[in-house]
Amino acid sequence: PAGRRRFIDLELSQLDKVYLSNLSNYNRIINQRNSLLKEIVHQQSLIETLDIWDMQLIEYGTKIIDRRKEFVNQVNKIISDIHLRLTGGKEHLSLSYETSAGDMPLEQAVRRYRERDLKLKSTSVGPHRDDMGFQEGSLDIRRFGSQGQQRTAALSLKMSEIELVRSVTGDTPVLLLDDVLSELDKNRQNYLLDSIHDIQTIVTCTGLEELISHRFAVNRVFYVKDGSIVEKKA
Repeated sequence: PAGRRRFIDLELSQLDKVYLSNLSNYNRIINQRNSLLKEIVHQQSLIETLDIWDMQLIEYGTKIIDRRKEFVNQVNKIISDIHLRLTGGKEHLSLSYETSAGDMPLEQAVRRYRERDLKLKSTSVGPHRDDMGFQEGSLDIRRFGSQGQQRTAALSLKMSEIELVRSVTGDTPVLLLDDVLSELDKNRQNYLLDSIHDIQTIVTCTGLEELISHRFAVNRVFYVKDGSIVEKKA
């Protein structure tokens, strides 16, 4: 979950400066609230100041959750078609945003779980505890998907990220692929390579056969042998 939250935060922080500001304020508030929860154990009178931090947590947390949900909806409009083609029309992927508050508004959840927070000395609900779900039909890929399904879903997500960034900013990001081709069958390799022909891409792999046989334009090639890096012409 932490890695999935980090993906959303990094992406949105590049696309939306308001989100970056809200996230920075929220993280500061969470740290200060958690410190206060620990101090209340030794000084009960400090509990009166908890309302102030709760109010700010709810304000910024709600903004973050709303923007994350919007982001997931944006990606959903892109990822389904990409994943369908990447899997040869066999799998339909959809994303969902899962809040730690469940069906409750954040304000209600913070109030309800205050006693639990005081016992745990930590904030138990909020966007810092949320997650993003990956469903292939009724299958939760995070928990029950095979390694191949999880890797393909992650690749579809990265491809969707490129399309979203391109549509929002007009710029195309650099794509880094770390030994991805060896984990894909020929059909998925072909779709991936067709999709990135106009994207500046850095690929690490154990051989160039997949790229050469596909007539993929390779500008520079570096070989690693016995711990040394040598550049050779493609």
